[in-house]
Amino acid sequence: GWCPLSPTGAQTTQLLVEPPWMPAVLWDKVTLTCQGSGTAGATTWYKDGQSWGKEGPNNFLVTVRGTYRCDRPGTGQSSPVTVLDDWLVLQVPAQLLLEGDTVTLRCRH
Repeated sequence: GWCPLSPTGAQTTQLLVEPPWMPAVLWDKVTLTCQGSGTAGATTWYKDGQSWGKEGPNNFLVTVRGTYRCDRPGTGQSSPVTVLDDWLVLQVPAQLLLEGDTVTLRCRH
């Protein structure tokens, strides 16, 4: 039979990256958007493991390198997203990739 992925079903908090390439880099003008159930205004943001800006906005433009997470009541913390300021990166699409998928890579500098 059908088995839920978690006690709350398949609902999770997701951190979306725009433009949708990983790793994210500052000079791409990266916007992070937190998606999950509950009230958008109740989003808690974390940078490098430290809480900053409780009940912050649902999305923002990243201006400082670091590893970001968001937390939404009811669905918990997102997976981390690291934003680099490296001058040369090899990027892959941010969506889930499976073995056998055709992937376009970007070499950015």
